Amino acid sequence: QVQLVESGGGLVQAGGSLRLSCVASGLTFRAFAVGWFRQAPGKEREFVAGISKWGGGGTYYTDSVKGRFTISRDPAKNTVYLQMNSLKPEDTAFYYCAATYLAYDQPNYDYWGQGTQVTVSS
Repeated sequence: QVQLVESGGGLVQAGGSLRLSCVASGLTFRAFAVGWFRQAPGKEREFVAGISKWGGGGTYYTDSVKGRFTISRDPAKNTVYLQMNSLKPEDTAFYYCAATYLAYDQPNYDYWGQGTQVTVSS
């Protein structure tokens, strides 16, 4: 059974940092591209960051998080991270990780986690 489990969310003041983790089980995580998405109340889900399959070397960030967020992966731990620095109140959302057999820059992801809440206070 495939599972993606996110952790690391919480409440932080503006300017602070959080590191989200996405731990996979039941699949060879390094063979999947992974994306981090977020959804705020009343808004559509947004693709925040993506990373290629292990060895692919590619990453993507939506414009609003460039220079502040970093996506990375540790294949030995079957984990993908999202380091979030200089957080802003507008980063407040429910954050999800998802995995795909395909490239990260396409809409069809195969597996999704349950998500973790990030709240940034002003």
